[in-house]
Amino acid sequence: MRPADLTLTAAAAHIRDRRLSPVELVDSVLERIEETGPRLNAYVTVTAERARRAAREAERAVAAGTPHGPLHGIPVGLKDLIDVAGLPTTASSRVRDGHVAEEDSAVAARLAAAGSALVGKTHTHEFAYGLITPQTRNAVDPERVAGGSSGGSAVAVAAGAATFALGTDTGGSVRVPAALNGVVGLKPTYGLIPRDGVTSLSWSLDHIGTLTRTVEDAGPVLAALADPAPAAAATPADPAVPGADPDLTGLRVGIPRNHFFDRVEPGIEAAVRAAVDELVALGARPVEVEVPMARWIQAVQWGLMVPEATAYHEHTLRTAPERYEPDVRVLLEAGTLLPAGDHLRAQRARTLMRHGWERLFADVDVIAAPTVPLTAVPVGQETVTWPDGTVEAVSDAYVRLAAPANITGVPALSVPVGRSDAGLPVGMQLLGRPFAEPLLLRVGRAYEQAVTAPGRETRPTAEAKTVL
Repeated sequence: MRPADLTLTAAAAHIRDRRLSPVELVDSVLERIEETGPRLNAYVTVTAERARRAAREAERAVAAGTPHGPLHGIPVGLKDLIDVAGLPTTASSRVRDGHVAEEDSAVAARLAAAGSALVGKTHTHEFAYGLITPQTRNAVDPERVAGGSSGGSAVAVAAGAATFALGTDTGGSVRVPAALNGVVGLKPTYGLIPRDGVTSLSWSLDHIGTLTRTVEDAGPVLAALADPAPAAAATPADPAVPGADPDLTGLRVGIPRNHFFDRVEPGIEAAVRAAVDELVALGARPVEVEVPMARWIQAVQWGLMVPEATAYHEHTLRTAPERYEPDVRVLLEAGTLLPAGDHLRAQRARTLMRHGWERLFADVDVIAAPTVPLTAVPVGQETVTWPDGTVEAVSDAYVRLAAPANITGVPALSVPVGRSDAGLPVGMQLLGRPFAEPLLLRVGRAYEQAVTAPGRETRPTAEAKTVL
């Protein structure tokens, strides 16, 4: 195993014990970027010298006995919406030609303070307005889409071209590529990670999220980035250290009877229900639940996102519309035709939806569901036809199961739970009440430990058994 293949937790332990130099780790990741770049194209900018400089500083600190913590010397990729002083923030758009950030974003500053080594800025769908990331290819099968809009970040982590990465999530843009590339994607509670210095798509739906190889790795990244949660959000049942106890006895896992398993590939449903069986074997109790206002999810998502995105781009849409790609330009122009009343009604519907989800979490601790309804599609495929004859745009399909967490602001964690018959990754989404990140990480880590235990398959293959 090369250093680039180590998880964050393993790499940090090796650095702490002086079995691995941060310089060796960064060099290994930079070599992987060079090897995979022509095939996967995860990065828009590679900051090799900056990363090596940070690695040398980390090496000196370790030698002096003053390491910063678990991210010290760890290579990170940042989605190219996130400002880093002195570097371009292109948002993968010609609109941003020549733009250079003057200051660090809040998250870039916190990662620098933690000692991480920035290896580059990763590709996104233009201004994050899409679920494909057309510049980047899937890490498992380069003939398929990476997912988006944080596709570059997910692919970098999956390929060993970053030990961890950050993305943004407005309608699933961290969790979708995480599921399609077989890595872990965490979208925290709305506002838990500050978005200062991050290009916006839709300010009331945008979240900063993390991409890691394991659930265990997500904990220290979240700890370095998050603002303190409100004291009222803490619950005695939530452990301080996620994954410290794999016993899930008493945990109530909500299994949706509507929306989340509607129009889903059979292989995905089987893998997710098998993963729920693993949680049940660890002591959890399945509880069937009804998702509130499911009929209105797509309308509310678009009713919030489209006008907010158009408002953000109002000036350049008037002065330089030709600099946008056609798919993004048409969405922005459509936003100019949306009446203000529709946006207000979407806001009202979101409030009602949040209240419904609050009541839902009175009966369960977490909800388990597919992250996406279909695996990574071939590059160029624009629609999917379901067995009932319904034809759905691929982008709509990918956002359909992810959007509820953005609308309501609740945290959501995508965990790899197997492969399809074609060998493509499948993700399970765990959702919790606001600021329940420790609980989600605990549950995800318990599952992760169970399926990677000695003598077990690394991913479950059994058919689902749970009957509700």
